[in-house]
Amino acid sequence: MHNDIPPFERIFSLPALIHAWRSFSAGKKTRDDVSGFSLHLMANLRGLHHELADGSYQHGGYAYFKVRDPKPRDIHKARVRDRVIHHALYDTLYPYFDRRFIHDSYSCRVNKGTHRALRRFEQFARRASGNNTRTVWTLKLDIRRCFASIDHDILLNMLRRAIHSPETMRVVYTVIHSFNVERPGVGIPLGNLTSQLFVNIYLDVFDQFVKGELREPYYIRYADDMVIFSRDRAHLESLITQIRDFLRTELRLELHPQKVSIRTVASGVDFLGWVHFPDHRVLRTSTKRRMLKRTSSAEKNEATVQSYLGLLSHGNSAKLRERVERVLTEIGER
Repeated sequence: MHNDIPPFERIFSLPALIHAWRSFSAGKKTRDDVSGFSLHLMANLRGLHHELADGSYQHGGYAYFKVRDPKPRDIHKARVRDRVIHHALYDTLYPYFDRRFIHDSYSCRVNKGTHRALRRFEQFARRASGNNTRTVWTLKLDIRRCFASIDHDILLNMLRRAIHSPETMRVVYTVIHSFNVERPGVGIPLGNLTSQLFVNIYLDVFDQFVKGELREPYYIRYADDMVIFSRDRAHLESLITQIRDFLRTELRLELHPQKVSIRTVASGVDFLGWVHFPDHRVLRTSTKRRMLKRTSSAEKNEATVQSYLGLLSHGNSAKLRERVERVLTEIGER
């Protein structure tokens, strides 16, 4: 395969680091760590450039905190200087790998995202059912603790096939090995920009297996949530063992035992926060409950309410939308 990843000198040139800083710091300049780094910006970037050039760059540690979005997640935040490196790497690697991903992978990709994944779900349900004239089944799958289970050696081997520069690989190696979960060599942090790309690279091997070997025409993946459509329930049942074996053998990943399900679209399929039916979709009950709680609490703010309005634009939720719009009006009248 032709290697069109730029050379090390261009990925980590001083202009490239300045560009990475700009894309990283956009909207974050008032944060203490970011404003602290920017006080001596050029000296800090030149220092990074020098460390990269002479091979002495080492990734630092992480600050840890928990978020709920909606389920509890462990977030690990790298130092500012390391996040500049993440951006420089991401800016270079993303275009190369994105061209090689399957069409129906939707997470953390330009011109993809939740809205397009939801639309594709609708499209596949219609196609597989012959415009709702036949019963169509879905196999829903979820990988157990996906980020925490990524095997460093497997990921590095995938990257090594594309990145032919030993100097660039040394930086990639340093970034990947800067973090582990339960044991050395396993797990990547949710907080790194590079992690989003690394998970897509890692799971692309699975995507290619589903499309190339299993030959499934109706398959969608958003992060570690996957759905396959078929008119044949027995066929979907037969896929579970093949998929489980492939994930274990090739990627050392496990399916989430409580999140493997086969059901008809007519009975409602929960995917990306919405329950999908043949001719409409409704917000998942737990999402609706959380939305109402957060928009009625004393600390409600415009950004949160606007994000919920954006979410509601993806489905059938006129009454709920009116209610949230009223909250937005109240905030504006304060």
